[in-house]
Amino acid sequence: MTILIPFILLVLFILFFVSFRVITKYRKGNTTILTIECILFVVYILSLFIFGGAYLFNSADYKIAIDPHDSWYTPFSENHILTLLVYFIFFMTASILIWFKGRELPPLILVMAMGILLIGSTISMVILLQVSVPITTNHYDISHGGITGFHFAPLLSIVNSVLLIIKIIKEESKLAKQRIYKNKFLNSINLYLSNSKKQTYWVIIGLFPILIIITLILVVFGQDFYSLGKVFTETTTWRFSQETHPPFLDYQGHYLCTVAACGNPKIVKPSRLGVRHGTTIIVNRQLLVANAFEDVIQRRVPKFHKMIRYYYDTYGYNLSKKINTPKRSNYTYILMKPLEFFFVIVLYLCCTQPEVLIDKQYRS
Repeated sequence: MTILIPFILLVLFILFFVSFRVITKYRKGNTTILTIECILFVVYILSLFIFGGAYLFNSADYKIAIDPHDSWYTPFSENHILTLLVYFIFFMTASILIWFKGRELPPLILVMAMGILLIGSTISMVILLQVSVPITTNHYDISHGGITGFHFAPLLSIVNSVLLIIKIIKEESKLAKQRIYKNKFLNSINLYLSNSKKQTYWVIIGLFPILIIITLILVVFGQDFYSLGKVFTETTTWRFSQETHPPFLDYQGHYLCTVAACGNPKIVKPSRLGVRHGTTIIVNRQLLVANAFEDVIQRRVPKFHKMIRYYYDTYGYNLSKKINTPKRSNYTYILMKPLEFFFVIVLYLCCTQPEVLIDKQYRS
């Protein structure tokens, strides 16, 4: 979890740096950076934050027993996730260099940057495959399929890489012939690489030394030589996972019960004791109304209820665990008050005896 902090700081730094450069170029009258490119960049940065948010709710190591309603297993091994971050840093650096400098880069640096883009695109494709698989395990039907927060960033990484490489290959062959370096060695390399067909071959050939160099850097910092593969395989319940996990913990969710149990009685107004899953809990009218509303939704529109319940189980329980002090319970109760009024209106519109339905909630 803590490894996300430098990741988020890095994304914020990139956002600030690129925004500053774009503004500077526009002030100088340089319109080579198109508005559509800026929009694509902003969307990509947002996708990285969404990716980080998805990781927060899918960050448990495969060795840990979890409550599936609390969190889920990470698709990336904690022991090797540094490898992904390093490749991400190289990928972002190459993307920014090509975006701002592009054809002005020296030919060797340009070829290396394009090689890194290809490597990053390949890793992004593997990430998409890793997070795009439905899983049914231990009687829990947990679907990782469909569109999730993990999908947008790698998909946009591939799109950005393809667009940058196409742009460079088309324009580089024209401008490279016009460059003349004082150094004979650089000049001869520049002329040799100015042929777009040869440049493509050299980009592919350059992949291998780039991979070796990055791998050696990772090994120096304590990563395994095969960490790029293990970051996907030393996981559980995902496509390339090869590890098993302990039995799931029993469901311990309390949700709004926490508010009634922990809040100041003068504010949250606990009304009586109730029974939930065989356990005695403290309830107030807000909780009774919310449960009655859910009962109505479940009977009238079951599909809609199933969707709401999924998101509530995924995010509500995590939130409820943080409501563990009287002050937090009081604030939560007050913030939920408008929603409580909405629930009451729906109940009075849909039920012939709404108060009877509310009162019978959590009774044995």
